[in-house]
Amino acid sequence: MDSSQSSLLTLLADRIGLGLILLDQELRIEYWNDLIERCCNKPLAQAHGQPLAEIFPGTDATRLHQRVGQAHEEGRHTPVTGSDAHAPVQVPLSLPGEECVRPLDWHLLPVFHADHILHFALVLDNASSQLDLDSPREVWSDTEGGTKIDQDQLIEKLEKANNQLVQSEKLAAIGQLAAGVAHEINNPIGYVSSNLKTLTDYVQDLLRIIDAADEVTDIEGLQQLKRTLEYEYIRSDIESLISESGDGLERVKKIITALKDFSHIDEEKFRLADLHRGIDTTLNVVQSELKYKADVVKEYDELPEVECILSQINQVVMNLLVNSAHSIEEFGLITLRTGSDDEWAWFEVEDTGTGIEPDLLNRIYEPFFTTKPVGKGTGLGLALSYNIVQKHHGRIKVFSEIGKGTRFCVWLPIKQPAMLDSMTENETRT
Repeated sequence: MDSSQSSLLTLLADRIGLGLILLDQELRIEYWNDLIERCCNKPLAQAHGQPLAEIFPGTDATRLHQRVGQAHEEGRHTPVTGSDAHAPVQVPLSLPGEECVRPLDWHLLPVFHADHILHFALVLDNASSQLDLDSPREVWSDTEGGTKIDQDQLIEKLEKANNQLVQSEKLAAIGQLAAGVAHEINNPIGYVSSNLKTLTDYVQDLLRIIDAADEVTDIEGLQQLKRTLEYEYIRSDIESLISESGDGLERVKKIITALKDFSHIDEEKFRLADLHRGIDTTLNVVQSELKYKADVVKEYDELPEVECILSQINQVVMNLLVNSAHSIEEFGLITLRTGSDDEWAWFEVEDTGTGIEPDLLNRIYEPFFTTKPVGKGTGLGLALSYNIVQKHHGRIKVFSEIGKGTRFCVWLPIKQPAMLDSMTENETRT
């Protein structure tokens, strides 16, 4: 990272309206942003390299070390909300306008630096509402005029940028599959075209027979012409040609429909959807990538409709299927499984590929990280898949063994939390 990028990130950290402290593996302070400096009334230089507990006496050390241990066990992506095991860490801080120091809730986030060593970030939970600043919901720019930018607008822009990135990755993935998809379309179009040429010749022969019916003087002459033109063969072959052509056009229609369903750009709202249909649609899109690398086995269980953005879930399925195909060196097996319980629906993609090295498992969701050869992948597939699953309040887990294969399992809530809250309120009112 060059100095301009570093300065930009520092400026952003100072202006995001959240408390931020960066720690090394020994929980010593490496950085804190301007907001924390103002709360502590102490420059970063005095705290740099000092243990967190010395600068903030009264820190909940038990919870802190518990969360650090979980981060080491779970890898790069540790959930920060949910069960009590992932509850915030309490670190005391004196807020502006207050005389006493009081414990506040912080979230501990594992962070991989450029040195690939695990660091930690402490983010003050809901700092914008806890800190009595002049305009807690705004971010200031220290450039000309001190222009104010509404934080909600920034969040909206970031969300749009993320959606565009997801769409770009989707189109890039389709681009990588384009040659195979073109072959899948070209093959049936080729024999439909050939069949039409043969049908044209057959029609000309049949017209000759029809015209001869008005000219011949006896039935024997007409029958002789039919034998000469192989009328019986033409009659039976026409049925086969029409049937084959219909099947070919249906295959093309199926591929085009799958691409259309898969590539929806406008679909941004959560809706109840059939996961099996989404998986099958994605299989049709990536069929050209899979059929020469693996047999696909479907072990579907009954599933309820799941509240999701189906096109984004299709993106996750495609990324997992393509990764499975790329991991198989010769010819193997890809198994798709589904299932559900009262609150969750899940699907698995398992392959008999080469597997993933254990020391790389905690990096597979990093943006631009890839073990594929140059030109085989962007390194964004799994990173975006992880973000999509997180957006759906789900979870994704990988199980891999070198030489035996890899299994990705994705859990999705059947109903999104907002819908569950709405249903509960309606039941209460009723």
